[in-house]
Amino acid sequence: MKNSLLENLRSVYREHRGLFVLMIFVMLLSFMFLIFSLATLSPSSAIVKTGYSDIGSFAGNDLTGMRSAGGYRDGSWTSMFAFPMVALIIGVLHNLIAIRLCNRRGEGSAKAFLTMSLAILVGALIVLVRLLGEG
Repeated sequence: MKNSLLENLRSVYREHRGLFVLMIFVMLLSFMFLIFSLATLSPSSAIVKTGYSDIGSFAGNDLTGMRSAGGYRDGSWTSMFAFPMVALIIGVLHNLIAIRLCNRRGEGSAKAFLTMSLAILVGALIVLVRLLGEG
């Protein structure tokens, strides 16, 4: 398995330079996001903003049972570990999946997959910055 992974990576490097550059870009961006998200964890604070919703929660089955109109949700700082996990998963696992996709489906599908991974990273970064700004 390890040998075939290195062989596949070498073939991607030799034959598909554009995909390889995109893989490096995803890895670097996810590494920077990992460092940023770990640096912004604040274990000293008991309550942090962990989410946002435009839709309130319903206490009953009708609209009169609506408790709030949405907004930022408070939580524990440990809930913010989701952001470093996203960075690790996209940085490592998505590159491995892209190598496999390139071998099975072609370079175009691997590039599309990595482009979606970049969009997920940028979206997660925007959410993290907004949550930090409200906290």
